[in-house]
Amino acid sequence: MTNICSFSKASHHLCSSTCCLMSCFYRLILVRVNSFCIQLCYFLCVSFFGFVVLKVLKPRTHDSFKPRNLDLFFTSVSATTVSSMSTVEMEVFSNSQLIVLTILMLIGGEIFTSMVGLHFKKSQLKKMENKISSLANNIDPSTYQSELVMAEKQDFENLESGNHETSLDSSVDFLKYKSIKFLCFVVLGYFIAVQVLGVSLVSTYLAHVSSARNVLKNKGLNLLTFSIFSVVSTFANCGFLPTNENMVVFKNNSGLLLILIPQILLGNTLFPSCLRFCVWFLGKFFKRVESNYLLKKTSEIGYFHLLPSQHSSYLVITVFGFIITQFILFCSMEWNSAGLSGLNSYQKTIGVLFQTMNTRYAGESIVDLSTISSTILVLFVVMM
Repeated sequence: MTNICSFSKASHHLCSSTCCLMSCFYRLILVRVNSFCIQLCYFLCVSFFGFVVLKVLKPRTHDSFKPRNLDLFFTSVSATTVSSMSTVEMEVFSNSQLIVLTILMLIGGEIFTSMVGLHFKKSQLKKMENKISSLANNIDPSTYQSELVMAEKQDFENLESGNHETSLDSSVDFLKYKSIKFLCFVVLGYFIAVQVLGVSLVSTYLAHVSSARNVLKNKGLNLLTFSIFSVVSTFANCGFLPTNENMVVFKNNSGLLLILIPQILLGNTLFPSCLRFCVWFLGKFFKRVESNYLLKKTSEIGYFHLLPSQHSSYLVITVFGFIITQFILFCSMEWNSAGLSGLNSYQKTIGVLFQTMNTRYAGESIVDLSTISSTILVLFVVMM
């Protein structure tokens, strides 16, 4: 009986030691491993996993044509890195394979990967977990604002030594931890809300507009799969679409183009400005102290998508400035081109707007680029 108890205690001690070593090893990886190596391993693992799943699933043309392994791996890497290059026509892939590509684009997009990095940053603060847990019961949340104001007025290095300094530093550390945790939820909410809204609008449009729905029916594409695939691809600025012709077959459907245009911007360069607005909105109307800290201490948070107020304003001006410039030049030189033939003035306006935005971002197209003049192609190169 004594031997059994001794063995049980030894096993418990061994398990505790193993868990402790694994925890220390995990934290060592978070702190020591270069972020480039983490991202490289992440994209390689996701791309290889995507290739294996695409290989297992059968394409639509499995009786007549099967993509080579290299083509499948290339497509998987392209979807994961949202580069939208492919050596296989998109209509070759089955509905199941399109879902796999959607997942790859979803977890390979810049916002998702930055969100993962933000969670890593939050995990790095776990070393303060014991201190934070003890502070949580001792610090009155109503004092956050006053302490934040004090931190703005003078640097911590210039504070008088003593218990007050320690208390102030500790409470601000606690507020920083809470702010990063709050930011994780804001980014996740933004990421989900924008795409869910986009999928809902695209699905509704396709269900009510017969011309767009007939395109999917003739190509044998599932309506919901197409909606999710196109929104995720556009939001991630990948440019993949389940049709071989990209968006050329939908150039008459101005409503669909208008739905996708905000997805292009919200998932790319306007994300920092929209993120700052979301943080401000939550702080303004829900009285979240974390919002004030995030807005005033952006450099200390270290999330490169959260820009200072002035930089966010300049970003919005720059984005729309380039879009307007390209829109004017494209309209002046290609209004009567073969790529826009058969469209009325309204459809041309929406089509040109969609095309000019995709030039700088997603890469989707409503015109055959071979019909575009060399001058506009040079403009596209400059804008890219």
